[in-house]
Amino acid sequence: MIVDSALYVNGIRAEAPIDSATILTAAKKSGAFVWIGLAEPTEEEFREISSSFKFHSLAVEDAISELQRPKIEDYEGLIFLVAKTVFLEGTNYDISTGELMFFIGESFIVIVRRGQGSPLIAVRSELEKRPKFLALGPWAVVHAVLDRVIDEYTRIAAQLELAIEQLEIHVFGEGRKTYSKEIYFLKREIIEYRHSIEPLIIPMQKLTSEFSKIVPRELLPFFRDINDHLLRACENGSRLDLLLTTVLQADIAHIQLRQNDDVRKLSSWIGLAVIPTMVAAIYGMNFDNMPELRWKYGYFIIMGVTGALMLALYYKLKKSKWL
Repeated sequence: MIVDSALYVNGIRAEAPIDSATILTAAKKSGAFVWIGLAEPTEEEFREISSSFKFHSLAVEDAISELQRPKIEDYEGLIFLVAKTVFLEGTNYDISTGELMFFIGESFIVIVRRGQGSPLIAVRSELEKRPKFLALGPWAVVHAVLDRVIDEYTRIAAQLELAIEQLEIHVFGEGRKTYSKEIYFLKREIIEYRHSIEPLIIPMQKLTSEFSKIVPRELLPFFRDINDHLLRACENGSRLDLLLTTVLQADIAHIQLRQNDDVRKLSSWIGLAVIPTMVAAIYGMNFDNMPELRWKYGYFIIMGVTGALMLALYYKLKKSKWL
């Protein structure tokens, strides 16, 4: 559906007809531009808009089909740009993604939003308070929207880093629980995060190089700035992925250490049990020629020697921290 449709003259919202074809004609006559926002449009709704604005058939096909990779294409005067939106759902750090598709012409910009994502009403409201910046045309809108999207990338990276820090505290704590499951699921979300934002690097680099003649010169520094923010967000994603791998390895090593500690304790108690077992086995044999059996104090001596050996072994194991 169409969320909002407006005509901007010198950066100021003006009264305009509702019909898309008529509003585009009005924009061309007045040297203004049209900004139309659509959210989850049906195929019929989008084809109506595309026929009025004469979108390229390949761009229309991409817009109708979902799950597009971030990219930028030049279709004979129509620039088609795709960017991924990324959001966190709930308290389990579940990554959800959506798509923003930009159709940019000399006197119009149409933005199609699909999937999860916050509405762009706030961006439009903020831009309308900056008429000088909005007067730079459709590319000013592109910058404002991408700036908001990439800022969200950075914010999510900070939340993911906080989640990893909490896992580190648990992994290196005194408890015996393993956190491999939590680490695995968080690592999967970080991979989803990276797959969503990293492909946008190439379109953003093209925007400041190959498309620099199309983008207003005043906006190029702004696009280079958000490109730096994007690179930083991607570096953060890579760093978090590596850090989480290290935490997983530490958790596995911690488990192995605890298992080794359990094995040592078990081996120690078995070693202590060997001494009385051996004595009992010797004196449990049915031989007639065993002089010790006739000693008056034989029982007490054997029990004393057995106890002394066990105490000596216990002391040695305790000193070696096996017990």
